[in-house]
Amino acid sequence: MADTTNRVFCTIVPPHVLDHLARADHPRRSGAARRTLEHDALQRTRRTITAVRGLIPAAAATPPDKPRRTIYDARNQETLPGTKVRSEGDGPSSDATVNRAHAGLGATFQLFLDAYRRHSIDGAGLPLDATVHYGEEYSNAFWDGERMVFGDGDGDLFLDFTIPVDVIGHELTHGVTQYTANLEYFGQSGALNESVSDVFGALIKQHALGQTADQADWLIGAGLLGPDVTGEALRSMKAPGTAYDDDVLGKDPQPGHMDDFVRTNQDNGGVHINSGIPNRAFHLAATEIGGHAWEKAGQVWYDVLTGGELAADADFADFARLTVAAAHARFGDGDEHKAVRDAWNEVGVAAE
Repeated sequence: MADTTNRVFCTIVPPHVLDHLARADHPRRSGAARRTLEHDALQRTRRTITAVRGLIPAAAATPPDKPRRTIYDARNQETLPGTKVRSEGDGPSSDATVNRAHAGLGATFQLFLDAYRRHSIDGAGLPLDATVHYGEEYSNAFWDGERMVFGDGDGDLFLDFTIPVDVIGHELTHGVTQYTANLEYFGQSGALNESVSDVFGALIKQHALGQTADQADWLIGAGLLGPDVTGEALRSMKAPGTAYDDDVLGKDPQPGHMDDFVRTNQDNGGVHINSGIPNRAFHLAATEIGGHAWEKAGQVWYDVLTGGELAADADFADFARLTVAAAHARFGDGDEHKAVRDAWNEVGVAAE
């Protein structure tokens, strides 16, 4: 089989945010941001995530209906995985960060199992590993192809990265994408990769809280920003561009319509910025359909992600067309089909 390895490194805090902070007139804040940027840039050049599209993961004939979680502590070093501190079946740790990571892995496993009968991120019961307390004031979290890794933040602008469960779900969903459509991490396909992670990150939080679409806040990373930051979260799926507007952090640059699509060479072609467009399309479809968003809108997105027709280099129009077709295939020519089609039209993406 031909080598289809992708060189991808996905973090929850976008490079443009850290780059803005690195230029701040505040030695501690700028220093922490520069260290995080330098770390992430190094990882992007070194990290290889194996592409697995078309491969069937090795697994037992009947994958377990329960997660297999292991949490490690890096003890503020950058050596992975670190020291094992909690295994599946162990009681709670005295470290709240360890417990939040354990719970977030479980919430992610449960959403994919309950809603889509998917056993872990590979569909075959892959054990879920995470490392906490990574690095010194490391202000990010990432999926490295094998495990989740969480920094503690700088305690000022960013708090502990295990706090928002949707951040955990977002990063683990990069693993689901790795094992399914394997969307290329550049341009519109990269923005779709980021958006899919935001979509299922939001659904994981909603599922854990038992929320309907109209009850949800549709924020990614709520609770992550420090108390003095003027902002709610890293991103808003409901209203892209409004998550934060802070003197130090900068202004949320996400567009919510193709008229405002950002063309840039930064951040792999703006993958964290332009993801606001498909994010808003999902929010519009989910809220118009109503009920629990993972049941219908989420099912449509999952059908496309795992259906085999989504090309690795798909653009927004490709994804829109496939979701409209998937909505029709699953629910017929009814309200769900109309909601998905109208949502894409509302954000300026031709769906048919």
